Amino acid sequence: MYRIGLTGGIGSGKSTVSAYLKELGFQIVDADQVARDVLDIYPEILVFIRNEFGECFFCENGTLNRRKLGDFLFFNRQKLAEYEAVILPFIKKEISSRMEELEKSGLSVCFLDAPTLIEAGMHKFMDKNILVWVDRGTQLKRVRKRDSMEYAQIMGRISSQMDLDKKKEMVDFVVDNSAGIEETKREVREILAKLGIIKGAI
Repeated sequence: MYRIGLTGGIGSGKSTVSAYLKELGFQIVDADQVARDVLDIYPEILVFIRNEFGECFFCENGTLNRRKLGDFLFFNRQKLAEYEAVILPFIKKEISSRMEELEKSGLSVCFLDAPTLIEAGMHKFMDKNILVWVDRGTQLKRVRKRDSMEYAQIMGRISSQMDLDKKKEMVDFVVDNSAGIEETKREVREILAKLGIIKGAI
C-alpha cells in the first residue's frame, strides 16, 4: 500500500486538504482521532494523567478535559515532553495497526493526516510526505477567527510545533494554502497527478 503523510500546523488548513482528499475518495487515517481513541483503548494513559497532572483536568463525569490539558501542556514544555513520551507509543501503535488493516483489505493508497507527523518521526515511515503551508500572519488570523483564542494561547500552540518553513525542507510536496480554496484544490490535484494517483486506482 502506498502511504502518504499529510501534515501542517495549527491554522494552516491541513483539515481542509484532508477533507478534499476524502471527497476525492481517498482513505484517511486521522492521527488526532487516533489520539482521542487511545484514551479509551488504553486506560493507563488516563491513570498517568491523573497521577502526574492532577484531577483538575477531568470533568465532573470523569472524562478528560482535552482543551484544558492542551492549554496546560502547550505552556509547560517539560510536562508536554513527559506526556508525549507516554502517549506517542500508543498512538504510533494504533496508527500502524489501522494502516495494516487497510493494507490487508486490499487498499492501494492511504493518507496519514498528522499535525506532528515530522515531530513524532512518523514521516520516515511514509512513502511520500505533503505539507500544507501558510505564512505566520495567516496562521494567526485563521486560528484567532476559528478558535477565539487569546494571542498568547495561539502562539503557545504554534511554538509547540516545528516551524512550517523548517517542515518545508523535510517533505516531498508543499501545498500553499494562502490563497483561495480553489487554488488549494488545484495544487492538491497537481501533486496527486505527479504521484500518479487517481481515484480509480484506490
